[in-house]
Amino acid sequence: MRSLFSTFLAIVLFVSCGQTQTKPLKIIPGNKNHTANESVAYFSEGCFWHAELVFQSLVGVTDAVSGFAGGTTKNPSYEDVCTGSTGHAETVQVYYDPARISYQTLVEAFFASQDPTQVNGQGNDEGTQYRSIAFYTNDKEKQVITAEIKKLTDSKKYNAKIATQVLPFTKFYPAEDYHQEYIYYNPNNPYVQNVSIPDFLEFKKNFKGNFKY
Repeated sequence: MRSLFSTFLAIVLFVSCGQTQTKPLKIIPGNKNHTANESVAYFSEGCFWHAELVFQSLVGVTDAVSGFAGGTTKNPSYEDVCTGSTGHAETVQVYYDPARISYQTLVEAFFASQDPTQVNGQGNDEGTQYRSIAFYTNDKEKQVITAEIKKLTDSKKYNAKIATQVLPFTKFYPAEDYHQEYIYYNPNNPYVQNVSIPDFLEFKKNFKGNFKY
């Protein structure tokens, strides 16, 4: 969302030149009634609208909350984070049932749904607030993340070095209410139609996962 405004303007111009809108997805919103059986994971991969859609599409994921992590500023607003001065990145808090989906699968989906070689950004969304981060809450999660990075590096899938940061999780701050389930409530937004949904459909085409939709 690159300060959202410059990107939005570019997309509006793109749409005005005759770009056909993507057909609507039958998106299922997250279940906000979290239970003790759920585990929680944290990932940053550019725009949190996109990340929310990616993770909530997977069977076993019950909810993904958009927010901020990785920085030092307490209780940041979206506008604060957009300045790039807080140290935070747009992040999703992923609630999942480990009996239905593994942390390993979440990590694989995380890397498959972005360009992990792009430094401080994803696509046209540029800045430290859009950097790629895999947060870990224990040593086992860290091992899964680093093993996946090694596997991708050894496969030579990418021509550039993977730029994803691997950081210990400290604190998550939920974003404003209007960011939550944004794609579900704003399916005709030009950014959603021309960036978020096409990116998701590309991920779905290439990722061997179990999808809800």
